Amino acid sequence: MLAIVLCGIALSLAYPVREYISQRKQIDQLQAANARINAHKKQLQAEYRMLHSSVYIEVQARDRLHMCLLDQTCYEIIGSASKPKVVAEKVTQVPWYARMWSSVQVADSKSASARVPGGKEPGGKEPGGKQPGGKEPGGKGHRPGGAGAHGSAHRHRNGGTHRG
Repeated sequence: MLAIVLCGIALSLAYPVREYISQRKQIDQLQAANARINAHKKQLQAEYRMLHSSVYIEVQARDRLHMCLLDQTCYEIIGSASKPKVVAEKVTQVPWYARMWSSVQVADSKSASARVPGGKEPGGKEPGGKQPGGKEPGGKGHRPGGAGAHGSAHRHRNGGTHRG
């Protein structure tokens, strides 16, 4: 009889103890997340104070934008033999347009490798977009955008015209 009573007490306490342990675990996780959020908040507040400091703004204007105060005379040395390391690293980096052009070339080379063997693209076109027989797409046999055989005039940016 005593064993049955002890088993009943153990079973009645098992669920509340399990809930207590899971809730303590959840509370610990929430406290850790709260600590991370508070640390991030303090970092952002420090950055906010720094960005609203007139001294920091002046330093950034001088360093990044090469600005001077009205009562100062500023000089910029161009082409010096000894460049600072930070400037030298920025100069050696590839500009954005060069990276973009290289990605276009890589994409073009991938599309060229996907062509059907035998020198023709799918659809009977030759490499480069020309139709069989040497004509380019457009059917007239002349460059797209060119004057062609009809002698039409094209207006240039500077106001002049070109007949072709």
